[in-house]
Amino acid sequence: MNITFLGTNGWYATDLGNTTSTIISSDEFYIILDAGDGIYKIDQYIDTEKPIILLLSHLHLDHIIGLHTFAKLPFTQEINIYGYKGTKNGINLIIKHPYSSPLIDLPVSVQIHDLNEGKRNIGFPLTCKLLVHADPCLGYRLELENKIITYCTDTGLCPNLYELAKDADIFITECSYKPGQEEWGWPHLKPEEAAVVAVKSKVKKLVLTHFDASSYKTLQDRKIAEKKAKTIFPEAIAAIDGLEIMLD
Repeated sequence: MNITFLGTNGWYATDLGNTTSTIISSDEFYIILDAGDGIYKIDQYIDTEKPIILLLSHLHLDHIIGLHTFAKLPFTQEINIYGYKGTKNGINLIIKHPYSSPLIDLPVSVQIHDLNEGKRNIGFPLTCKLLVHADPCLGYRLELENKIITYCTDTGLCPNLYELAKDADIFITECSYKPGQEEWGWPHLKPEEAAVVAVKSKVKKLVLTHFDASSYKTLQDRKIAEKKAKTIFPEAIAAIDGLEIMLD
């Protein structure tokens, strides 16, 4: 199973990275985590007829703006989008005239499904729980090929974060704030906070992503965050666009 980070910025794209999107290629599925503008790269990674599933954390623009690029996709298989209740209405309010081509006019078939918290099977076991953020935001726990992948972005510390991360083989979470940074309003994580969650939840690997573009202006800024996280949880890494991780 291969995990590729297509966009690792939060808020807006810069020369350092696109906004948040990650693709997982498993034996049976392509699973995309969020649809920031990094998602435009997925046609470089999807080359079979495996089902495509897109899991949206929430409807902030840096997590859905990449849906605007779907007009270029050549896929014949359907894309199934999942998000918290209200996602279908929210997307249909934005991805339409006069802002963009509506989904119904796209060359690829797209279906949107609203989720509540809880566990379900969408071809594989999926658990979703609300995180703490300015607007409703879901964290996800995927069970694939005898591995547990947890994805939690746009969140402060909360009980559901620990619960979703418990015993995960890989914990992909956000790092919007720099080490020791004062919070400016919305709940987000510092690298040391993400590392503490990784330790307490007994995960095997921590990947930091969703770096606030206004704070993380250089690759060195990310390296400093990675170093801080490693002092608490050695198996931590700061993602960059194009990073590939194999889960054996």
